[in-house]
Amino acid sequence: MSNLPKSSDIPSNEDIINEITKDFNNFNVDDSNKSENKDFQSRNSDNPSNSSEIPSDFEQEDSENLENTIPDDFVDEEKLKDLEIELTAEEKKERHEKALDFKNRGNDEFKHKNYLESVLLYTEGLRICPLEYDTDRAVLYANRAASKGKLDRKQSAIDDCSKAIELNIKYVKAYLRRANFYEETEKFDESLEDYKKVLEFDPGNKDAAAANIRLPPLIQERNEKLKTEMLGKLKDLGNVILRPFGLSTENFQLQQDPNTGGYSINFKQGTG
Repeated sequence: MSNLPKSSDIPSNEDIINEITKDFNNFNVDDSNKSENKDFQSRNSDNPSNSSEIPSDFEQEDSENLENTIPDDFVDEEKLKDLEIELTAEEKKERHEKALDFKNRGNDEFKHKNYLESVLLYTEGLRICPLEYDTDRAVLYANRAASKGKLDRKQSAIDDCSKAIELNIKYVKAYLRRANFYEETEKFDESLEDYKKVLEFDPGNKDAAAANIRLPPLIQERNEKLKTEMLGKLKDLGNVILRPFGLSTENFQLQQDPNTGGYSINFKQGTG
């Protein structure tokens, strides 16, 4: 005898929707761990040794590599802006010259592969370089990004490149550097956009031209992979919902209308 459900036992679309809605209404968020989380946070706040000294702009996962930890690279531009109100033109010029000296020293350390030292020197330069020197500040940020990249601080390096671009929107080297960091962190769409920007300013740039050929297939491959994973998860969820009715996603066929591009779902009863 066939075990298939009789046609009279197959629920209507309205019955299925009502059943699904009922189940969703019964879903509750489990907050049983809230008190435990509060206790954990309280213990951490009472113990200063548990707090991280790694700058907030670094990726959390980078914190495991402590030998490359940069103690402090924050540049308080608001404080610098307030300070400059009281400075004379001569004092600003002196600070600018000192900042350039920090940059040159940072470049020397970078050439000798002393990347941590170079980051600290570029940071000192940024802390005293007057805000009106946009181009020089952009170079300091871009150079610091290069050093951070060598220290495997990719996200922080991307942030520095972005800051450099804010200060100089035609800074090709900063776009190239950020594009490279984006690609290394598998942010292919962002990387491609930066390379396209480079070609706007420098149409003959070979690195950007090569990237415009290399990246589109990688983006397509990633998107197809994500699409497959998403459809698999939706199928699993559908089977969970349909199982109580003796059905599965195999009972439904998704068809695309070639004219409109829209989709329709057709029910098909299994055969024994």
